[in-house]
Amino acid sequence: MSARKGKIYFGTGLPYFDASEIKGKLIVIEGTDGVGRSTQIENLRQWLEIKGYGVATTGWTRSPLISKAIDDAKAGHTLNVNTFSLLYAADFADRLENEIIPALKAGFIVIADRYIYTAFARSIVRGADPKWIHKVFGFALEPAAVFYMKIGIEDLIPRVINSQTMTKRYWEEQSGEGMDYWESGMDLRLGEDFYDSFIKYQRLILREFNAMARRFKFIVVDSSISFEETNKALKLGIGSILEHDEAS
Repeated sequence: MSARKGKIYFGTGLPYFDASEIKGKLIVIEGTDGVGRSTQIENLRQWLEIKGYGVATTGWTRSPLISKAIDDAKAGHTLNVNTFSLLYAADFADRLENEIIPALKAGFIVIADRYIYTAFARSIVRGADPKWIHKVFGFALEPAAVFYMKIGIEDLIPRVINSQTMTKRYWEEQSGEGMDYWESGMDLRLGEDFYDSFIKYQRLILREFNAMARRFKFIVVDSSISFEETNKALKLGIGSILEHDEAS
């Protein structure tokens, strides 16, 4: 396994930023809802800190400037795909400038819980033009590596049900309470209830991620196996990248 090489930016980049100032590494953990990214990232953070690295983490829609605006907009259930995409881009831009870049300048390893690829998958599934959404996020830094926690729908659904302690009957009785309207794809009218919509939506998202894994050369990690085995594979991949950089 090796780090991604070549471009500094995904697209046109940031004209005011000198990329030579970057001393750290940006590691991205991607994957669909319920695959276990957050738990793995917390474990990886502790592991890297024990090894002596400075580590910063960042997650999707966690910008203090934009995240509440996104929540408020989503609560109305009336967003169109362009507004949906641009709000996520604004959140990402704020975190890139105020969290990710400063940490990389300071020599930290930045672990991103989702990156621009989540925006691509969610927007394209909703009908956005792929070329347009790629240009929107053209200012993004290219990560050193993207680890894609891959899972099939047949393995994902039991995890989501168990983590939510819900069944299809429960979801139906509660009229979807406890399930996220947008992460279930209800805006796409994919099913009559949250459960059916969630399954159909996740199939579409997984299809996009699998296509991106090939196109953008993600490091694919089988996440249908145990937490320990997945964690071991992630540590092996990250360790290989860091050792290679230190040796060169």
